[in-house]
Amino acid sequence: MRTAYSVEMVRTAERELMARLPEGALMQRAAAGLAAACAEVLGRVAGRVYGGRVVLLVGSGDNGGDALYAGARLARRGAGVTAVLLTPERVHGGGLAALRRAGGRVAECRTGTPAGTGTGTRTAGELIARADLVVDGIVGIGGKGGLREEAVPLADAAARSRAAVVAVDLPSGVDADTGQVRGTAVRADLTVTFGAHKPGLLVDPAREYAGAVRLVDIGLPLPNDAAGLEALQHADVARLLPVPGAESDKYRRGVVGIAAGSARYPGAAVLAVAGALRGGAGAVRYVGPAGDAVIARYPETLVSDQGPKQAGRVQAWVVGPGAGDDAGTVAQVLAAEVPVLIDADGLRLADAGAVRDRTAPTLMTPHAGEAAALLGVSREEVEGSRLASAGELAERYGATVLLKGSTTVVAGAEGGPVRVNSTGTSWLATAGSGDVLSGLAGSLLAAGLSARDAGSAGAYVHGLAGRFAAEGAPVGAHDVAEAIPGAWRDVAGVG
Repeated sequence: MRTAYSVEMVRTAERELMARLPEGALMQRAAAGLAAACAEVLGRVAGRVYGGRVVLLVGSGDNGGDALYAGARLARRGAGVTAVLLTPERVHGGGLAALRRAGGRVAECRTGTPAGTGTGTRTAGELIARADLVVDGIVGIGGKGGLREEAVPLADAAARSRAAVVAVDLPSGVDADTGQVRGTAVRADLTVTFGAHKPGLLVDPAREYAGAVRLVDIGLPLPNDAAGLEALQHADVARLLPVPGAESDKYRRGVVGIAAGSARYPGAAVLAVAGALRGGAGAVRYVGPAGDAVIARYPETLVSDQGPKQAGRVQAWVVGPGAGDDAGTVAQVLAAEVPVLIDADGLRLADAGAVRDRTAPTLMTPHAGEAAALLGVSREEVEGSRLASAGELAERYGATVLLKGSTTVVAGAEGGPVRVNSTGTSWLATAGSGDVLSGLAGSLLAAGLSARDAGSAGAYVHGLAGRFAAEGAPVGAHDVAEAIPGAWRDVAGVG
């Protein structure tokens, strides 16, 4: 499992560690890891470190110091290193001295106009255009908002250049705690982060700017139970997936009820059932007007047209996909004393008070547009602040919220670390894909997983199934459903 910590937690751990180490030792650890990563990148893009052209974009404080010390290490290996100083009067003195001793060069940049010192008459933009590698050391993890005016031309030049871009700790201009990007930010090919992941590196939109992320262990004393964000990996999800025992039968494995579909949207019911049948529960009961379509495709489904109260025993319900305006069915499901997953039309039809009053677990699965409608904000606001939006919905409704998107966010009703998932692919942005996820996660609820675990594991397997089904080409929701067993086996390490 990858864990991420807030800036405050990281700063506290840094101070605690620095109090026990010789002065400057912690920065040297970070610089050594950064230099090693940069050397690998130079080896790929220039074929060698010796003679490689490196430009450091250096702001004030420790972030710039890390870049300067790493640049000094590269210069000692024969790279041509030039530091562009955005705030020369506040540059890290020790790092600058180390770079100069190693043979590095310096160019000052004031309000976008560089004055060369040992760089001939080249501007900062020209230096970046000729570089093999650009190291972003402009702003550290404490930065808020987008880049300042004088740094924007440098970020733009790096984006236009052929150079690989490596960010120090996180790309300058993104918010480390929230993943928000307000204004211009550096787009990195690789981010080398120190001591711990920061939330912004794991959640969009900031994640998109980070590129690949490499964690350098510098010995920070950070306990796992203090993490603010988690990203599950194969081993974590494998431990959550239900496995039937020798004495299991279909009822012991769990029965999931699907209340979905309408005369206008019968396909939503079929797709939700498709996901549920592959989600680990022992049986699937379907309630609604699309019974004929469901039976035609999945004859093993137990179908009823008498409503949720007359459907028979279930261990969890899924309600809402393609439900149209059937508020009565949504209300019946919410009154059930079993876990409930609410999706799609169910989110619009559900009474907020009824959701809050439930004593059994509730999992809500909106996409950004649906979350925006529930919160009374724009879709753009939700997409720009995914962590905050999911957390606010969870608090308002007293429910676990799975906010779908390029990075899926799962915020628990009981608080605790938010979980993020990025196993998906952009090809999952297709009609019906969310219905499949609802069925899959609902089946995991019926098998006994908590709402938080069912949402997290369901999103992980669903995203992986999307990748397996697509393989770089367009897919339909049925293709995703049919790829779930292969994704499940891959996670579980069987087959």
